Amino acid sequence: MRGVLVKEYTEFQNLRIEDCPEPAIGPGQLRIRTQAAGVSFATSLMVAGRYQRKPPLPFIPGTEAAGIVSEIGAGVTRFQVGDRVACVLDWGGLGEATMANEVNTFALPDSLEFNRAISFTNSYATSAAALTWLHLLNLQAGETLLVHGGAGGVGIAAIEIGKILGAQVIATAGSDEKLATAKTHGADHVINYREGPFRNGVLEITDGRGANAIYDPVGGEVFEQSLRCIAPEGRIMPVGFAGGTIQQIPANLLLVKNVSVCGLNMGYYYGWSPQDVRHEQGPRMQALLAQLFSWYEAGYLNPRISHTFALDDFQEAMAVVLGRLSRGRVAVVMGEEAKRMGK
Repeated sequence: MRGVLVKEYTEFQNLRIEDCPEPAIGPGQLRIRTQAAGVSFATSLMVAGRYQRKPPLPFIPGTEAAGIVSEIGAGVTRFQVGDRVACVLDWGGLGEATMANEVNTFALPDSLEFNRAISFTNSYATSAAALTWLHLLNLQAGETLLVHGGAGGVGIAAIEIGKILGAQVIATAGSDEKLATAKTHGADHVINYREGPFRNGVLEITDGRGANAIYDPVGGEVFEQSLRCIAPEGRIMPVGFAGGTIQQIPANLLLVKNVSVCGLNMGYYYGWSPQDVRHEQGPRMQALLAQLFSWYEAGYLNPRISHTFALDDFQEAMAVVLGRLSRGRVAVVMGEEAKRMGK
């Protein structure tokens, strides 16, 4: 099979497609004929050896994929050959075949295209957990949710899920085009953070009260400014640091407003931690994805794929991600899905 092969930790632009052996299948695992895979900033960090997880060399990068089950290992009970699935991987997504653990694999609705399916296991799952789990933002109807990076994958997901939960949603982004995208996906109000302090707009929209819940995949100065427009007893969550700076949190501001800060590493629930809890957390994740697919089939979720590339053009896909040019997710397609899309 063909795949993007990492022989040494390096920058993404140094990688090439090579002939690779198909991954071995073990008990409780599925071999999947890959139809689509996601690329993200985290993918580039893993390739460079700067991510918190370092796969053994050589490896094929890519931690989220969708495709067709081609073989099942001993003990697999929920799937059979020919099933359409999405999966979270330790690595291996950017190859024409991959191996997934059954516990990290999810059956797809028939109406969901493979290239759009890659949004669910990461972007939508992260946003749904962040907004609904009791120990995290626990968003309630009637509250105000502030979403940063409102035109990105997790931002769009957070906007849509916030509206499902009955919240007023304010989204920030850095261009008129990105603000329009956030509006299209349900944001009630949008603020261009390049035109001045967004805190002023948030306070004006909320009559000075501030946002009850803040979802921040950007970090740095954006997080610090968010603390200046959060409501008393508000909750704020760092989901990533796309802005490139990891903020230091001023504890005095938390104390003055009784603010709660909660973090979410979605990889923990998929087994990406020193203590592998994927089987313990499996039922929780299956329920979360089932809810998301139910919302999708009801027409409440509209996953946005900004750019789609063939496997041969994987470098262009990552350039779009690193250049922050996408509005939604970026997908790489293979096999029948590539033919269907003319890639």
